[in-house]
Amino acid sequence: MAALQMPVPEGPGVHRVLGVVNPYDMALDREMWRWMPASTSLAVARTPYHPLVVDELMAARIGDDAEIRAAARSLTAVDPEAVVYACTSGSFVHGWDGARRMSGAITEETGVPAVTTSEALLEALDALGVTALAIATPYIERLTQRLDDFLAEDGKHVVACAGLGLDRLIWHVPYAVTADLVRRADRPGAQAVFVACTNLPTYDLIAPLEEELGKPVLTANQVTLWAGLRRLGLTPEGEGQRLCALPSCEIGPH
Repeated sequence: MAALQMPVPEGPGVHRVLGVVNPYDMALDREMWRWMPASTSLAVARTPYHPLVVDELMAARIGDDAEIRAAARSLTAVDPEAVVYACTSGSFVHGWDGARRMSGAITEETGVPAVTTSEALLEALDALGVTALAIATPYIERLTQRLDDFLAEDGKHVVACAGLGLDRLIWHVPYAVTADLVRRADRPGAQAVFVACTNLPTYDLIAPLEEELGKPVLTANQVTLWAGLRRLGLTPEGEGQRLCALPSCEIGPH
């Protein structure tokens, strides 16, 4: 008796591809996927490992031009439509010009649009009409100050900041600690709060904190995926998150 022939599902279909250059210590790939539409895939490359703590030296090292270019080149094998560099400190440590050079280098290697986390933050602030904000970071004080300086270059006013003073294992920080950090950073004069570091888990905190504080709460992975997807004409998945509710067609590049 012939075996029953099981129906074969349609597919797999054509997925859109967003490339990601991650620093070597990135531990939150799974969080990044939570913003991705079902029809879109992440293709991830990492920079080489260096045994450093999280400070200005590490931020500069993970933004090394040759290492960024090599990681970006490896992504061309899967034909991404755009590429993001998913690191806040590595893209702001050398200021606005440094961030622009980094995304420019990735575009040169891949031939597609590219954006860094710090550039994505500026795009998101402009899209939301935010000129004054509070910043919450897991960083040591000197690195937090570099972020303040980066924002000032673009005419953004940091009304207050709060940090955790960490130089390692940032992805281990519990949600409760991060939520308290955001509350400590917030001020009435802040139109939004930005939570730095792509290695700090934040996805499930964003919508509840926005409701509690009555203002946008932007996070590093959120703005990175938002900016990358808008280069594909797509919007990220993020129920209740104000940034994700913006129509991509109304958002222009910074």
